[in-house]
Amino acid sequence: MKKFLLMSAMSAVMIFSSCGGSSKSNEDAKDSNHTEEVKDSKVLVAYYSATGTTAKAAGELANATGGTLYEITPETPYTDEDLDYENEKSRSAVENKNPDMRPAIKTGLDISPYETVYVGFPVWWDKAPLVVYTFLDSYDFSGKKIVVFATAHSSGLTPSFEALKAAYPKYDFTEGKILNNTSGDSFNEWVKSLSK
Repeated sequence: MKKFLLMSAMSAVMIFSSCGGSSKSNEDAKDSNHTEEVKDSKVLVAYYSATGTTAKAAGELANATGGTLYEITPETPYTDEDLDYENEKSRSAVENKNPDMRPAIKTGLDISPYETVYVGFPVWWDKAPLVVYTFLDSYDFSGKKIVVFATAHSSGLTPSFEALKAAYPKYDFTEGKILNNTSGDSFNEWVKSLSK
């Protein structure tokens, strides 16, 4: 009986060890086979977002394209008072009346690896915020495809897109979409169509 109990105990230990080893092997296999989401090193999704709406759209676009996400960051962030469109003295209103202004942004991005650059922003007075112009002024986008997208309450994309094209006639711009909604087949089809 003692011999039987001893053999049973040893069997149990071997089974548990085997299970533990198997579990660990599976974990190791998972780790060795696990890969992070593959980024498309040739796609950059650059965006300016004042309230987070464009940031969300840009994040979804980066996920869909496998691109690198980059926030266009003003050196002096815009406050709620700065974004008060009804106040003619607010920062955004003053910039709207002075389209040659270029608010300072944080720089240091290497754009050389990217072939396609998505540029996104909230539409202000049918235009891109001037920090977007500062971004386009800060780097050389020659030979790159620039896809413009935006978020907006009621405006369309075309006026701000045409203004960007006029300001940078040497760059290859493609008119994208207003991305208030990035769910559903239409968004996925649009992203696929741009990679053809």
